[in-house]
Amino acid sequence: MANSKHDTILVLDFGAQYSQLIARRVRECDVYSEIVPFTISAEEIRNSGARGIIFSGGPSSVNTPGSPRPDEKIFSLGLPILGICYGLQVMSLMLGGKVECPEKKEYGIANISVDKPSILFDGVNRHSQVWMSHGDSVVSLAPGFECIASTDNCPYTGVEDVRRKFFGIQFHPEVVHSVEGTKMIENFVLKVCGARNDWNMGSFINDSVESIREKVGNKNVLLGLSGGVDSSVAALLIHKAVGDQLVCVFVNNGLLRKNEAESVVNLFGKHFNMKLQYADAEEVFLSALKGVSDPESKRKIIGKLFVETFYKEARKCNDISFLAQGTLYPDVIESRSPSGGPSSTIKSHHNVGGLPSDLKWELLEPLKDLFKDEVRALGKELGLPDELTYRHPFPGPGLGVRCIGEVTKERLDTLRDIDAIFIEEIRKAGLYGKIWQALADLLPVKSVGVQGDERTYREVCTLRAVTSEDAMTADWYRMPYDVLQRAASRICNEVPGVNRVLYDITSKPPGTIEWE
Repeated sequence: MANSKHDTILVLDFGAQYSQLIARRVRECDVYSEIVPFTISAEEIRNSGARGIIFSGGPSSVNTPGSPRPDEKIFSLGLPILGICYGLQVMSLMLGGKVECPEKKEYGIANISVDKPSILFDGVNRHSQVWMSHGDSVVSLAPGFECIASTDNCPYTGVEDVRRKFFGIQFHPEVVHSVEGTKMIENFVLKVCGARNDWNMGSFINDSVESIREKVGNKNVLLGLSGGVDSSVAALLIHKAVGDQLVCVFVNNGLLRKNEAESVVNLFGKHFNMKLQYADAEEVFLSALKGVSDPESKRKIIGKLFVETFYKEARKCNDISFLAQGTLYPDVIESRSPSGGPSSTIKSHHNVGGLPSDLKWELLEPLKDLFKDEVRALGKELGLPDELTYRHPFPGPGLGVRCIGEVTKERLDTLRDIDAIFIEEIRKAGLYGKIWQALADLLPVKSVGVQGDERTYREVCTLRAVTSEDAMTADWYRMPYDVLQRAASRICNEVPGVNRVLYDITSKPPGTIEWE
């Protein structure tokens, strides 16, 4: 629940696809926000010390029996409330207004007219572009409310009860299509709620260091360091707090990118001077993967072996009391019990794997309140090199799921060289930061080619780059032809065993970002 050292805005989740985005927009105001189920009680909110509440949107109709309702006592807490879309409708209905499903609905871009001066629209143009997505609309205001904005199809696009500091808007200010939406959220958070904007990565580091030291005491912490952003930032934060009480285990499964194992050892073991236990398990993994080409089988073998190898190394460490993981806030939200809220996208989260019964460790998750972009900002604040801080996502099974078909040492080495050339050309062109994820796959296909006036029959690789906000959907990146040409030419000239390069232009859906 709410951060006691900083003012907090609670986002009540009614099942909206944008709930996380609302919380992130509040945090962009340097104010801490937290997403809670709509079932939270008024008493819990009172005890949290929250400065304000935002009701999210949601997929339900308020007039459908059994549709989500918050605790009605929330309206008596004396806290400012902003209702967004479904949040406006449910607040209006519960306070005595009327909501109906009109003949004309609104989906997509619309232009609102600000009809009355309001603190919510302070500094906002009188006519502003917003993003609509609603079937139901408020048709009769609850007592005490006034209309402050409208559209041609929706007379009550914005409403307010100044005395109680209740506001409602029928559009989604949190999405980029609402041009001045961030300003509206900022007005509510800072001007209506009066929240202090003192929550940032600097204050987070100070609070976290104090909290970790208090929790860990003089005991030891174990962390599985993968070289990815999350585990790297977690390692730096914990190391700042407890120094040599942190022991990092780095498992080289032979499925890493070119020179990656050496880079991790040099950066964390030598540059940051951490206790780093290195496990060279390449032969073990390759032996287990021999002859296996089914994607799901490969993933299970790699996952199981990683856990076994990690805990084998962990048993060599003495007096471990805590297991640290790079769990992020979206993982926490998505792992909540379905009974806690209406979201239909619940999934279980396993960062390292289940603890063996003979290891009685307590979990330490210092990043569990942060979104991915905040983790990157934290990494930069802690001195993590930009190359790692802003690194593209890399799958847990590594190149094992990019080496399509059977995984062998020879094919992995080939893929490592392909991948290194592709990423190098993207960086040289200044495009790396514009791409969500870039990757190469080695296909179990051979093609005829002509190299050095000789006929060749060698493997085919495919290059892929996508743009995305959250990896739930993705569009293929329109890579400049000259970058593709240079990458393809270098791959065919410098990588033995490859004579053909393809570029994948499949979006997600129907495809996935990774091939396996």
